[in-house]
Amino acid sequence: MTSVSAHNTVPFVDLSWQHDPLQADIIAAMAATLSRGDYVLGQAVSDFEVAFAEACGVAYGVGVGCGTDAIALGLRACGIQSGDEVILPVNTFVATLIGILQIGAKPVFVDCDLDTALIDLAAAEQAITDQTKAIIAVHLYGQMVSPIGLQAIAQRHDLIIFEDAAQAHLGEREDIKAGAIGAGAAFSFYPSKNLGALGDGGMVVTQQESVAQKVRSLRNYGSTRKYFHTDPGGTNSRLDTLQAAVLGLKLPHLSEWNRDRNRLAVYYDQALAPLAQQGIIPIKNVSGSGHVYHLYVVRTTADCRLDRATLQLELSHQNIQTGIHYPTPCHLQPAYQSLGYSAGDFPNAEILSQEILSLPMYPGLTTDQIDRVVGTIRSVLAPEAATV
Repeated sequence: MTSVSAHNTVPFVDLSWQHDPLQADIIAAMAATLSRGDYVLGQAVSDFEVAFAEACGVAYGVGVGCGTDAIALGLRACGIQSGDEVILPVNTFVATLIGILQIGAKPVFVDCDLDTALIDLAAAEQAITDQTKAIIAVHLYGQMVSPIGLQAIAQRHDLIIFEDAAQAHLGEREDIKAGAIGAGAAFSFYPSKNLGALGDGGMVVTQQESVAQKVRSLRNYGSTRKYFHTDPGGTNSRLDTLQAAVLGLKLPHLSEWNRDRNRLAVYYDQALAPLAQQGIIPIKNVSGSGHVYHLYVVRTTADCRLDRATLQLELSHQNIQTGIHYPTPCHLQPAYQSLGYSAGDFPNAEILSQEILSLPMYPGLTTDQIDRVVGTIRSVLAPEAATV
């Protein structure tokens, strides 16, 4: 196929659609912060913590420096200690694993469901030992793990549920919102998230005052009173006031943006349906409109004429940007070979790592752009393309 000009690029993510209309308000919020001079743990942080916790249906929110810190500090605040086993899905971004390792806990990987890419709860229950203290539910691509299933396992085995909700802002399943299932949850406000800052940021949300108070101390050198330190695990991880101000401006728009993601996902589903027989299968949605589609992910299954790498390259030649989330499961990452896992240990995750392809998805994406994405896929999979 002949490539098209660069100005016709279909971007993987385009944030201008949200920033351009809010630019004057963002500049005004930054000017107000400059005027007040409260750059660290200022009023905008407190205001956003309250507003985001309320949006998640929980009592408390504590802003931190990034999503990874939200996992580490949240787990520590929930009582996870060095040597405790923490179960997590192997097909997650490495930050989930890093958060566990940072506090000295032992990660225990389990496989995922091949259709949804979410943690296999049956496998998770089988992995529980006397040393298991928590299970991390990673709400992947914007779709939540079943709260009912999680809570049943936790109750049977007296486990802490902690959510990695970095990709599921205002997601919902079984009438429970992301962040409201267990003892605590971590959110990321990386710029490309459904709710993104202009840099890094994160938050721990919880129903428990004791957890919130602990995170407030841990994020601030183990201190809640200046120069008086009570928590030896303290660090410097604070959501800064400028980022909180921007996030506070964006939050009222988040539900609308998520609805737009759902509308686009439905359009993708319908457009891609005829390609199922050619091996292009979207990751299954079992959550209905509660799925907030941080990412729209398809599989290039064994029935597909092209492998994932070739399809991605063909799309790139047509200036259609894509991503892979994620190309290497955590147990096969070179940095973590000391954990003792090997290729073949988690077959579903390993299959998905070779098949998955993330297509453009963001509010502001047009149906014409989706038609172009799907039309290009259809063209490169057509039998006559095999002879080109």
